[in-house]
Amino acid sequence: MKLENKTLTNFNGREFKIHTYTLDEIGDLRTPKHPLAIVIPGGSFDHLSKRESEPVALAFNNRGFNSVVMDYNLVQDEGDIYPDAGLDVLTTVKYYREHAAEYQIDPDKIVTIGFSAGGHVASIANDFATSSEYQKEYHFNLQDVVPNKTILGYPLIDVNKIGFTVPEDEEEMVPEDKKLQDSALSVTRETPATFIFHAWDDPVVLVTNTLEYVAALHDKEVPCEVHIFNRGGHGFSLARGDMVTNGREWQENPHASHWFDLAQEWLTSEW
Repeated sequence: MKLENKTLTNFNGREFKIHTYTLDEIGDLRTPKHPLAIVIPGGSFDHLSKRESEPVALAFNNRGFNSVVMDYNLVQDEGDIYPDAGLDVLTTVKYYREHAAEYQIDPDKIVTIGFSAGGHVASIANDFATSSEYQKEYHFNLQDVVPNKTILGYPLIDVNKIGFTVPEDEEEMVPEDKKLQDSALSVTRETPATFIFHAWDDPVVLVTNTLEYVAALHDKEVPCEVHIFNRGGHGFSLARGDMVTNGREWQENPHASHWFDLAQEWLTSEW
């Protein structure tokens, strides 16, 4: 496997980093083009979760994907989170479509995977991709930047549907634009087919986020598969025993861990 750290410049002129995981060719074996997984970790917009970064990328590698973990701007970085975080996603998609041969990927099999706050970034990016306003302002074409599929893990959709009170000193960081607050408002018929998983008992990003987004997808007739697990809390990532942090034994959840195999089955059926 080839590992590489790269710096890209998004459509707004801002630099951001990506971390690539590219499978090697195996001798003289005839290797088909790989799908690409673009992993967008969560982290409450103030950090990027390590548990939702490289381990997820490697899990997709093990299923024949090339993968990339995408950094995006956080609250402590210069400028606002949006539009740059969404434009980072679209720039990453466009970069890999243009370099598909170099990375041995199928440009028609690019999937974004967003966790928690990263789910908000992924869903906002899909809004930007399909928006004629953003296309005109930032000079991109839908077919160049829109992912083919999207996977959302316990995604933040509406910033008002959280299980805690936002501190007063952070309220000003919430975008004023209602469509940036709630990505379900911008779902269109061009939104990529979406797979969503969530835990019913999530105390941080309430499951009503997923319910609202699924309703929006259904209203626009966008293909969707959704799995709501009875337990899992928030931030369980792959829910494997080797990814449990101290004092959070609940992160190992064999039942909720099925989301990964289910997502692979869904992708196979969708491709």
